[in-house]
Amino acid sequence: MPTTTWTHLPPERRERILVAAMDEFGTHGYSTGSLNVIARQAGVAKGSLFQYFAGKLDLFTYIAEQTSLRIFAAMRPWLDGYRPDRHGSTPDFTAYLIDAMDAWVSYFETHPLERGVTAATNMEIDPVVRQAVLEPVQHLYLAGLRPLVQEAVTAGDLRTDADVDALLSLLLLLLPHIALAPFFPAVAGPVAPPRGDGAARRIAIERLVHPVLAGFRPAGTAG
Repeated sequence: MPTTTWTHLPPERRERILVAAMDEFGTHGYSTGSLNVIARQAGVAKGSLFQYFAGKLDLFTYIAEQTSLRIFAAMRPWLDGYRPDRHGSTPDFTAYLIDAMDAWVSYFETHPLERGVTAATNMEIDPVVRQAVLEPVQHLYLAGLRPLVQEAVTAGDLRTDADVDALLSLLLLLLPHIALAPFFPAVAGPVAPPRGDGAARRIAIERLVHPVLAGFRPAGTAG
């Protein structure tokens, strides 16, 4: 957690440091990013960073978490968009999830800072650092996804005996993959949502989502 010195900083200074750190870690990774560059870009002394955070690992975790909170806030309308009882009928959860993932990929196309940090978080080479930054991110995503999946089960849009934890694990793998695949073709695999082509992007997302949900839909469900 940040120190009380950090919490007492003016919001605009905290934002400068956060953006500078997102830029540096998103470009060079956490363990190989430069605190000197962050301090210079933010207009603070390097030593000040250690007054704001207990150490580098604490800073890494904070940047990963704050970036995920920004992404989470942008995707909140989609997380809140699946309401089976709103109109007295059950929507198609598969179509809903495809729409949400399409919006998810579109977000990362237009938010390079968040995209860079997401890449750094998922591709960090140091195992200790990778664990430290992934843990709060996955905790946040699970907090948003679990009620959504459970609601789909309750509504009958997913099987009543669906293994919710298994589906959540698959979604945690799929979400960063489709967010980063258009920008890292070497690791994207044969089905990657392309950049700048909305129709082709959606087709690629459908090809990935349908097999993931196939074992969780009620018998006889199309798709």
